[in-house]
Amino acid sequence: MRWNLRLKAAERGIWKSTEMRRRLAEYGLEISAGKMSALWTTTPTTIRLDDLDVICTVLDCAPTDLLIREPEQVEARRGQARNVRAVGDDGSGPVGGSPEGSAVPKVQPRLGRNRTMPPA
Repeated sequence: MRWNLRLKAAERGIWKSTEMRRRLAEYGLEISAGKMSALWTTTPTTIRLDDLDVICTVLDCAPTDLLIREPEQVEARRGQARNVRAVGDDGSGPVGGSPEGSAVPKVQPRLGRNRTMPPA
């Protein structure tokens, strides 16, 4: 995902993060200068939906205008994951023994007396 806050803000005539911060405060969203700087300059790893709702209200846009999908990045990561092979402890090959070499381990249920007791 690409974060598009600065471009959407510029389309609304907001050129500085301090101006954006002031407008967000008018709608009841008090953001620290540090957090506003991070939102303004980098892609956030997380964002509260309530905060996103206020940002979209201030910029008169939809969340899809701020979060731009990058399918080519997903495909690149997918290709890297295919190249990585999980090797079992004995070095014999992929975990789970699947012929395709997938990295998904086979789940073995523990039945009977081998179960652990729940915490007291």
